[in-house]
Amino acid sequence: MPELITSPANPLIKQARALRQKKTRDESGLFLVEGILHVGEAAEAGWEIESLLYCPEKLKSEFGRSLVDKLIQNGARCQPVSESAFESFAEKENPQGIAVLVRQKQRGLSAVSPSKLMVAIVAPQDPGNVGTILRTLDAGGADGLILLEGGADPYHPSAVRASMGTLFWKPFYSANFAEFTAWAKQGGFRLIGTSARATVDYRQIRLDSRPTVLLLGSEQKGLLPDHLAACDELISLPMRGRATSLNLAVAAGIFLYALTPQNAGSNTEIPKEP
Repeated sequence: MPELITSPANPLIKQARALRQKKTRDESGLFLVEGILHVGEAAEAGWEIESLLYCPEKLKSEFGRSLVDKLIQNGARCQPVSESAFESFAEKENPQGIAVLVRQKQRGLSAVSPSKLMVAIVAPQDPGNVGTILRTLDAGGADGLILLEGGADPYHPSAVRASMGTLFWKPFYSANFAEFTAWAKQGGFRLIGTSARATVDYRQIRLDSRPTVLLLGSEQKGLLPDHLAACDELISLPMRGRATSLNLAVAAGIFLYALTPQNAGSNTEIPKEP
């Protein structure tokens, strides 16, 4: 068993702490995953785990301890650390005492598997929204997420936490918008854009035989004219109160549940606006 690390200045502890920064994540190709649920999902999904850091004082869960044993058996570098050393890099208050450094996966559109329904977002700014949308599209039965024109890092700690483990199971891809439109046209994808100015209510849209991408804009700007022009159809969400918009992840969830295959072909009557 390796010797217990007690110093926050230890190189491995400093590396874990530095992974809060995108520059370090980009340069190393690693990201930090914290907590029993997330570490368990990463391990079960078969992601490459570079190092496991665990705090014997804090790791009280029987499942968590068995997870450490499993990763040791699988050959991962497993390092016990003191409570103070663990808390120096932990994002959460009262951490559970287990974290891993995981190798990122970079996927372009050439890696997309045949899909019925996907979501694409142009330059999202909030990593929490990215993680929540991954979780939501998993729950709603969609196949994956495409991140366009950069924006929030899906490996940001907030995105990892918000995904509740679905980041390790649902694929996500990166591309610029020109690449995306060329890929969608070649693949026969139907692009459904979202806009407050669209005249078609979201409840009027159904999936058909074509593979479909639901296209969302950023939190601040929405879809720009060039993005809207690339879409085959545009849909809107009625806003009945004083609010003029919804959180991006909330809106994505509403659209997804209207579009998912389980709801395709529904003849539910659309209520008339008051």
